[in-house]
Amino acid sequence: MASEIAAGQTGAERRALDALETTALRESANWFQLLAGTSNVIMQLSARPVGYGVKDSKVDEGNLFLNPARRRRTTLGFLAVAILGGAEERAAYRRATNRSHAQVRSPEGADVAYNAFDPALQLWVAACLYKGAEQAYERVHGPLTGAFADQFYRQGMVFGTTLQLPRDAWPATRAEFDDYWNASLAALEVDDATRDYLMRVVRLEYLDRSVPPWLMRWRVRLVTGNLEPRFRELMQLEWSDIEEVKFARFNRRVARVLRIAPRRVRELPFTRSLRDVQKRLATDTPLF
Repeated sequence: MASEIAAGQTGAERRALDALETTALRESANWFQLLAGTSNVIMQLSARPVGYGVKDSKVDEGNLFLNPARRRRTTLGFLAVAILGGAEERAAYRRATNRSHAQVRSPEGADVAYNAFDPALQLWVAACLYKGAEQAYERVHGPLTGAFADQFYRQGMVFGTTLQLPRDAWPATRAEFDDYWNASLAALEVDDATRDYLMRVVRLEYLDRSVPPWLMRWRVRLVTGNLEPRFRELMQLEWSDIEEVKFARFNRRVARVLRIAPRRVRELPFTRSLRDVQKRLATDTPLF
């Protein structure tokens, strides 16, 4: 399967992609990515085949509702390796992801066909992860501009290359990315089955324990606030101008703390996850 996607790539080309520099992208490694984590999952699964591939996956080890701790660990591990990792970690994580994805494909005759190795679906997932990184950066540092913005965008391809995509699958410029993103938004479709699954994720039902009502209300607002209007529409989530003002105020307060915090504090969730990956590689412990 992996060879189908990587057709035409030499070993040297793949090693070069694994060694992509991410010094600019690293500036997005902050707590806002975690705060928007569930929102990003909704974005990814709003592509109907991705939604069905996750919702109907028979891979028990990676099922959020059967093994939430493992799912959280591997998801954050991917982000940590992509943004902060080196060539060795990215290559190892890509291989582990490939082994897991090899089991994710729709059965013959399924109403919604999906294949975790589909380059179009992998590009959509990578694009969502990039949007999350861009948002996290801008929440703390303000708009991306000039040469740094171009560098940040080019380095964002690492989300796709760590999923096996070749370099030329990533839109060449940020303007081309916008065209791709807007066209993709228009084509998204969330049916009742996928929406119900995603709302179960929002309600933390995979924890299998009750959540205080006040915390659930805060979580729903957090998830909704981190979604673009198109995704709120697809999820049938209401959002008012007053809620937008409150959410912006919350973000400004978090951003003030992160701006004065040392880098090690801003990056703590990512560096802890990367150390776990490195420890697993050193002890020959499975990544997934």
